[in-house]
Amino acid sequence: MNLKTLKTYLFIGISIISLGFFQSCNDDKNDSPSRVQLKLVDEIGDYEEVNVVITDIQYNATDSEAGWQSFAPAEAYPIEVDLTELIAGNSLLLTDQLIPAGMMKQIRLVLGDGNTLKLEGDDTLIPLDTPSAMQSGLKLNLNTVLEGGFTYTFILDWVVSESIVESGITGKYNLKPVIKVNAEVNSGSVSGTVVETIEETETVMEGVTVEIYNAEAVKITDTMTDMDGNFLFQGLEAGTYTLKITREGYNEYSAETTVLVGEVTEAGTIVLTAVTP
Repeated sequence: MNLKTLKTYLFIGISIISLGFFQSCNDDKNDSPSRVQLKLVDEIGDYEEVNVVITDIQYNATDSEAGWQSFAPAEAYPIEVDLTELIAGNSLLLTDQLIPAGMMKQIRLVLGDGNTLKLEGDDTLIPLDTPSAMQSGLKLNLNTVLEGGFTYTFILDWVVSESIVESGITGKYNLKPVIKVNAEVNSGSVSGTVVETIEETETVMEGVTVEIYNAEAVKITDTMTDMDGNFLFQGLEAGTYTLKITREGYNEYSAETTVLVGEVTEAGTIVLTAVTP
């Protein structure tokens, strides 16, 4: 066997070993589970409290024959939460779990009994009637391919203002959840602080409604500042947005901000100025 032939065989042998190695790595990656986190946040409404009971959270994978399967909760079922507390960057971790990689088609929130509402200025807890369809599970479409070894965080934005319907005839309140789903892996956030100047001293403003609009001037969502004047928008697609604050007795605030995937854009300190009499 001459030297040229020996080099040829050696090259073929190394190529076969390399292909086998890379195939093995790919197989290991495909066999690795995906980590899924579900976080619940609230889009504000004019209520003192909105208390909901979640008895199960399930997912449906298209390539699985098991059908609907339950997530393990971060704490324990039932999950009882006052949605009005999930503002200004506060969120509730519903689950943090490793599941098989593949297509995740839908998730489903199953609601229990005991959902209640408290109106502003009234300490009375009002029962929220929950339709049987919601108790059997509110389906949310994800249609996301989960790759092995990656973490996927989904933000469930519960729109309280659209989720509570008052019956004009009976005077009862019905709970018909409206929830937006955003993948944090494909989104960014905007944070900031709202203050006012009193006697040349900046004072944080709690309970200020901050709205955010897209480039087409369509309102995306709103939130409210916490006790430290802070606010946070999560799960926003990359692009240019406009922050707006309209508060009685103060001049309207409006400013553009840019959202980048995987980053928190700092809007900084927003100073509201009082309307001059």
